[in-house]
Amino acid sequence: MNKIKTLIVDDEPGAIEGLTIRLSTFENIDIVASAGSVKQAIDAIKRTDPDLIFLDIEMPNQSGFDLIAQLQSDKMPAIVFVTAYHQHAVKAFEVRAVDYLLKPVNLERLAESIARVEESQQHSNKSRLMSAYHEIEDNSETRTSVFKTKADEQKLVVQDGRNAIQLVPYQDIQWIDAAGDYMCVHTGEETYVMRARLKSLTDELPDFFMRIHKSTIVNLTQINQLQPLSNSEYSVILQNGKTLKVSRTYSKELRQRFV
Repeated sequence: MNKIKTLIVDDEPGAIEGLTIRLSTFENIDIVASAGSVKQAIDAIKRTDPDLIFLDIEMPNQSGFDLIAQLQSDKMPAIVFVTAYHQHAVKAFEVRAVDYLLKPVNLERLAESIARVEESQQHSNKSRLMSAYHEIEDNSETRTSVFKTKADEQKLVVQDGRNAIQLVPYQDIQWIDAAGDYMCVHTGEETYVMRARLKSLTDELPDFFMRIHKSTIVNLTQINQLQPLSNSEYSVILQNGKTLKVSRTYSKELRQRFV
């Protein structure tokens, strides 16, 4: 069996360790090195010539896209992005990444990514990667805002645990609620299920979203009525008639948003 020489690049040692453990279950994967920064990754690539890189996007000082920019060879390893921030998924696929995984990495999804690498057996073309990279850079004001657009143009990336990816406009989302380790994203016509943590999702949504309960986020533009209850709590009634409970923790803040 021809093993796939694999490099893991992530600034979090725990993330490297976790992915290493998961990858050890695949006989066709040979982890040749790991790196905690772009500089270390460049050295490791020169030393090991990997076939595949599991690459974190958000790292201090330099990002995963900076690593792509600094590679000198036209022969590019296959790239699988691994990140905690789902909003990067669109850009990851724009630069022709083989796949995109959300942390914590699901073993089933990891197997699908490795299968994709095996099936393609093709290295990404650097010119395509670089052209997309420069396009992103040219359209951004700062490095930290490179993936942000106007709120009304943003879309939530929802991956169903296999290969299907849905791009759901934020304006279409009415509310989001937690279901164990998953989030249910409700629009007027569909309910999408995605693996995410409520806290991280709240931090990434536009300002017109607000957490109103330990397990619920609401689109404020979808609220038709704010109804007081006992114990300083409220219910919100959405434009479609759906009623959501607002816990006491968030009731005061919600009321202030409408006063």
